[in-house]
Amino acid sequence: MVITLFGPEAAPWLAQLPIKQTVRVAGLSADYPDIKCTDSGICVMTTGMGHANAAASTMALVLSPQLDLSHTYFVVTGIAGIDPNVGTLGAAAWARYLVDFGLQQEFDAADAPPQWQGGYVGIGAADPSVKPKLEYGTEVFQLDEALLQRALALSRDAHLEDNDTAAAYRKQYPQAAAQAAPSVLQCDTLAGDTWWHGTRLGERASSWTRLLTDGKGTYCTTQQEDNATYEALRRGAAAGRLDLHRVAVLRTGANFDRPHPGQTAQESLNTPSGGFPISTANLYRAGWPLVSDIVTRWPQWREGVPAQ
Repeated sequence: MVITLFGPEAAPWLAQLPIKQTVRVAGLSADYPDIKCTDSGICVMTTGMGHANAAASTMALVLSPQLDLSHTYFVVTGIAGIDPNVGTLGAAAWARYLVDFGLQQEFDAADAPPQWQGGYVGIGAADPSVKPKLEYGTEVFQLDEALLQRALALSRDAHLEDNDTAAAYRKQYPQAAAQAAPSVLQCDTLAGDTWWHGTRLGERASSWTRLLTDGKGTYCTTQQEDNATYEALRRGAAAGRLDLHRVAVLRTGANFDRPHPGQTAQESLNTPSGGFPISTANLYRAGWPLVSDIVTRWPQWREGVPAQ
């Protein structure tokens, strides 16, 4: 099951796959009411953007009596902002950790203590360096390591799309990671419905990821939905409907999450960088090696992630 969040993310999959079946599932988004499937068992669904749409649509999927998901692998694929210190436009990043950026207290930066370097602090924490109690239960998730490693191994040599606009734009960033051509990475993703942008917020994203993962995670992509999607899948697993060890998350860089030197944050967010078309295309290019291996070697995958 390929889970996408809005139409342009689904488009590369639907353009490449020989779709033969359409299944209408009650409770999916009114904009994307159908799951589209091939005869070989690959299906694509679209949740709608944001936490609420992602959670509601995914819950509708996992609880639908029309579907047997007991052996299904779920590959969540979506575009994101990307940290120029870690990746670049068009890069494809498989996540180990899903971190929720929205579950924090926020003060106006002008009202926060000056030593805070911003207005964010964990809920109930004394200061931004203190890990809060994880009372919501959805602040951070760790994905299955065996599936992550197979995804990385299979997609490592994927031919990712690039374009001249993106190549020229990324040269304006001094970081080597930002200037590089798109490649497949392992780094972690941050969810939150607010479209934030800027260097200070990016630095908080990095420190928040380290804090919630006890120093093990590396922030690189920012998006809206992944913690919500995963929580719905987790509840489906608790209901005996699916195997949570069969969930992988792939995000591609559509734009940088902060400006380059000499650029304002507003200019950075609104400047056409060339990242959008290659990020959507690379969802399929980086995700297909895993999806195709699962389908073509189903006897090896049926009972769990194979060693190779």
